Amino acid sequence: MKNFKLIDHPVIKRDLTTLRNKKTPSSLFRPTLRRISIILAFEAARDLKLKEFNVQTPLEKTTGYDLKDTIVLVPVLRAGLGIIGGFLDVFSNARVGHIGLARNEKTLEPMDYYFKIPQRIKGSVVFLLDPMLATGGSGSAAIKFLKQRGAETVRYVCLVAAPEGVKRILKDHSDVIIYSAALDRELNNKGYILPGLGDAGDRVFGTNE
Repeated sequence: MKNFKLIDHPVIKRDLTTLRNKKTPSSLFRPTLRRISIILAFEAARDLKLKEFNVQTPLEKTTGYDLKDTIVLVPVLRAGLGIIGGFLDVFSNARVGHIGLARNEKTLEPMDYYFKIPQRIKGSVVFLLDPMLATGGSGSAAIKFLKQRGAETVRYVCLVAAPEGVKRILKDHSDVIIYSAALDRELNNKGYILPGLGDAGDRVFGTNE
């Protein structure tokens, strides 16, 4: 699928197996998710633009590089908090926002109950972080809210995606690139990804135990 990037990496496959295992405790789930997040961060940044400058080594001057674009990281509460640490390891100078989404019981549409992002988001590369891309409804809404606040370049990074969610995001936002560690089979009748790994937020914070 266009604009869907599946990150095929041996370490990700190994660690994703650990995350899928229902016996994996939160104490192991968290560092494993962080390690995968670091790999996802590197891959999602593969085509970022660079700027050059002179740097003095202990022996001579040479050409150095830094990222040209400002990076903004926006985890979707609460499960996205499990990814943010790995991304900050890679983008230490990034600015961080947060989005909390809930369903309006009257309209049944996603609404933001918490929305705090950096003011200067226009012109930045925004990474929207959410471990599970299921139906795509919340993800699509989060991207819309970001664009309404000025975001121009949004990249959606997830751990596990369902085909239904990928199609929804790409249909609603054809300019957004999705990066995922896995593309699973389907959703069940409750909207959970199969085979999936359960509720990522519960497993990160231990609220399933």
